[in-house]
Amino acid sequence: MSKFHVSRRGVLRTGALAGAGLALPTYLRADTGYLNAPTGSSVTLGFNVPQTGPYADEGADELRAFELAVEHLNGEGDGGMLNTFSSKALQGNGILGKKVEFVTGDTQTKSDAARASAKSMIEKDGAIMISGGSSSGVAVAVQGLCQDAGVIFMAGLTHSNDTTGKDKKANGFRHFFNAYMSAAALAPVLQKLYGSDRKAYHLTADYTWGWTQEESIAAATEAMGWETVNKVRTPLAATDFSSYIAPVLNSGADVLVLNHYGGNMVNSLTNAVQFGLREKQVNGKNFEIVVPLYSRLMAKGAGENVKGILGSTNWHWSLQDEASQAFVKSFGTKYGFPPSQAAHTCYAQTLLYADACERAGTFNPCGVVEALEGFEFDGLGNGPTLYRAADHQCFKDVLVVKGKDNPTSEFDLLEVVEVTPRAQVEYAPDHPMFAGGELGSCNPGA
Repeated sequence: MSKFHVSRRGVLRTGALAGAGLALPTYLRADTGYLNAPTGSSVTLGFNVPQTGPYADEGADELRAFELAVEHLNGEGDGGMLNTFSSKALQGNGILGKKVEFVTGDTQTKSDAARASAKSMIEKDGAIMISGGSSSGVAVAVQGLCQDAGVIFMAGLTHSNDTTGKDKKANGFRHFFNAYMSAAALAPVLQKLYGSDRKAYHLTADYTWGWTQEESIAAATEAMGWETVNKVRTPLAATDFSSYIAPVLNSGADVLVLNHYGGNMVNSLTNAVQFGLREKQVNGKNFEIVVPLYSRLMAKGAGENVKGILGSTNWHWSLQDEASQAFVKSFGTKYGFPPSQAAHTCYAQTLLYADACERAGTFNPCGVVEALEGFEFDGLGNGPTLYRAADHQCFKDVLVVKGKDNPTSEFDLLEVVEVTPRAQVEYAPDHPMFAGGELGSCNPGA
């Protein structure tokens, strides 16, 4: 029997509960009665990432981080952020004394493929938790599958408001920030640097992330006086954006907002620079380009074109806090280069899941849900963080960054220009951009 029961109100000793004559939750009476309950000396996690497609670079870095997290959970390596994590439940002896093993799948950045690989990992490999992904369309699809199957989904890189908005699920949790938070952090910086009288043209990836990123940035910039000239959707499979860039030249816009990520952003920014947008003056102002969601991997792909361009990130390897530097050291020692924000969030999610199991004393999804809901923690590289119970969204500081003018290496491409405090990016659970859908109840799958 578990020693502790973690509730939304804190940690209660099971002895106190029993002494008070209160019934223990089912998952504490016996660690059975849920899908894929581990019966041997190991437990299997499923890491589902884009190994092909436009987000493959992000997926490769996610896999590196997952492998590193498993090593640290099993007591190998230097322990990384296990040493800085405010919760001290993890001891480097696996999870609940069971060695951590893992299987992988390729989402192909396609929802159907992602669901199929997650389903296989759950049904054939006995995975008790699924994590990963670099597309919100994939995340929403796999989160729904995990809810129906009865396993926990620890979302990887997913930035759409919908993941913890209208498509939120009780079995799903997101450490990564979202489109609303990017807009809330970016808008004041854009106003300060570019003024309040601007005309913006949006190019937007045509799926859930792009839609909510466009909505969020447009609302935030319009609130400070900007005019939205046009919003144009682009296919996720697009590789040449020339036909979408050309109309910008005659639109009267003096800002291009690229609601693109991964290879899409690299290609669309490259095309925009080829068309001479960065040298243009429109409405008596220098033409500007904004990339709301940035990553080091995208900056590397775009090269010189990112210099001076503003965006936001969930985390960056240059942060000097003890936890970030511990992770950078571990990752760099193993792979020879610093981690991306995708790697960071996947590593953190793996530790958060394992820690929740330890604190709950069970792998039962319902125990894990209770342990994560309302959980406040520090020491994972983003400062004090809350996993909000109402929607399973993490709240923490957000970084505004820009492409570095004088990089010192192929990895030193972004610089942090603003650390936006958590309070500035928080919102109510019933905010209109997150309306619809119900969190529902946890599903143990058996």
